[in-house]
Amino acid sequence: MRIDPQSLGKAIELMESGDWRAAHEIVQKDEESPLACWAHGIVHLMEGDVPNARYWYGAAGRPLPANVVLSQELEKLKAAAS
Repeated sequence: MRIDPQSLGKAIELMESGDWRAAHEIVQKDEESPLACWAHGIVHLMEGDVPNARYWYGAAGRPLPANVVLSQELEKLKAAAS
């Protein structure tokens, strides 16, 4: 099931506020959209689960940056989603 852009925007807002658990509830519903998969990967980075993050980045067709900066990833995701 694909999540709508509004839901993805809400998930990004939640991640920006540090509520990765609530964001995870939203993004895990979509295992098809590259943006949702990327967001799912970021959620797992926030959680500290790098292997799971690497899986979701792969599902999004993106490499996991070696020295990832969460704030930069969120900005890139936000720009891509708008």
